[in-house]
Amino acid sequence: MPDGDDQQTLSQSIKGRLQEGGQNSVFRDKGLLDPDAVIDEDRIVGRDEQLEDIITYLRPALQGNRPPNMLLYGPSGTGKSLIINAVCQQVLELAKSQGDRYGVIKINCQTIKSHDRAVYRLARNAADEAGVDVGVPQSGVSTDQKLNRFYEILNDDFDSVIVILDEVDLLVGRQRDPNDEPAYSKLLYQLSRASQLGRIDVQISVAALTNDPRFMEELDGRAESSFNPQDVVFPDYDANQLQSILDRRRDAYQDGVLEDGIIPLSSAFAAQDHGDARKAIDLFRKAGEIADRRGEDTVCEAHVRDAQEEAERDRTLTQMQGLSTQKKLSLYATAIVPVYAKRSLNAVPSTVAYRVYQYLTDVLDADEKSRDSYLRYMSEAETYNFVTSEKRGRGYGSGVHKEYTFVDDPEVVAGTLRTDIRLDEADHEEDLLESVVNTQVDDFLAGK
Repeated sequence: MPDGDDQQTLSQSIKGRLQEGGQNSVFRDKGLLDPDAVIDEDRIVGRDEQLEDIITYLRPALQGNRPPNMLLYGPSGTGKSLIINAVCQQVLELAKSQGDRYGVIKINCQTIKSHDRAVYRLARNAADEAGVDVGVPQSGVSTDQKLNRFYEILNDDFDSVIVILDEVDLLVGRQRDPNDEPAYSKLLYQLSRASQLGRIDVQISVAALTNDPRFMEELDGRAESSFNPQDVVFPDYDANQLQSILDRRRDAYQDGVLEDGIIPLSSAFAAQDHGDARKAIDLFRKAGEIADRRGEDTVCEAHVRDAQEEAERDRTLTQMQGLSTQKKLSLYATAIVPVYAKRSLNAVPSTVAYRVYQYLTDVLDADEKSRDSYLRYMSEAETYNFVTSEKRGRGYGSGVHKEYTFVDDPEVVAGTLRTDIRLDEADHEEDLLESVVNTQVDDFLAGK
């Protein structure tokens, strides 16, 4: 046990290191690199049409009229939350200056499992916005009581509100029967009909955000009719737009710490991921975090590449956590073929990968499954979008085989799985594994 003096010295050392890390950081205002931050209008890029549409739709709120309901749809990271939050923030400020009680009540439906929880979250967020007590418990009372309390808060504390339902398509609820309406359908009906049914006296509009362009097809007929939204479509960003987005947030960093090429490289990686600005911003931020961790005072392209590799590994690990050991082993055996092969392969032949799988099961003292089982495991990997496959013929009388191409970098997949299947703990030599792969590749190419 350290004595009092030693403990004080340790405490001072920790404080000094914490303060030093903040003082030497490459960041000036890291909050600008939070993808969900409400940003200034001059930082919005490539969304002039969508911005104008939403301004037009929300302008009536400042004139004492009800704005229309809206459906904002497009792929992840295309600016839906960014634009609606930026415009609503300005409406809030203008309404306050006019003496109007305008409210913005937001929930993200991704983590909400039921209609009941969604209603409670709306009531709680409305109470927080109004600065009053929510007045109902999360459990122990009916959904109708929670909904009535939500309406009561709106009537007492607001003149006009907009309810933002982010990722609304994920609010499906408990559907015991395929014909049951999803929870979002019931919630949209209740919110959009509240005024007509005399439940509330305030002006209320709903903005539903979704990645699914077919969202309206899943709505119950009553909900579709009462919701009746104005559509605002958000397409993917291109590489130039992503570059402009990051350039407008470069002041998140200290002057002079960004080397040339950082922003174009971050944008190019994100453009490969279907134009996702959220991923571009995350990558741009993670590169700086890596520089900070290493105690370096500039952010260079190597940091961006390392950040991209970390992001791929994290995403791959998350996707693979639910796979069984045999499926992971099959996928790992396939991934290491392009990693170790000295001869170029356009794709990984199943016959080569299965022989590598057989070697690995022997090394790990694991059950060796049949070739048909291996192919079934890889078919499942294809459904998870880890690989794509194509059937190939080897000439007359030689039959056909499958060839696999990895969606992500196979080296990242292999590195992620290597620790997971505990290959590092097995009694084997890396050179021997590489030799097995190349022997099988040579035999395949030789037609053996």
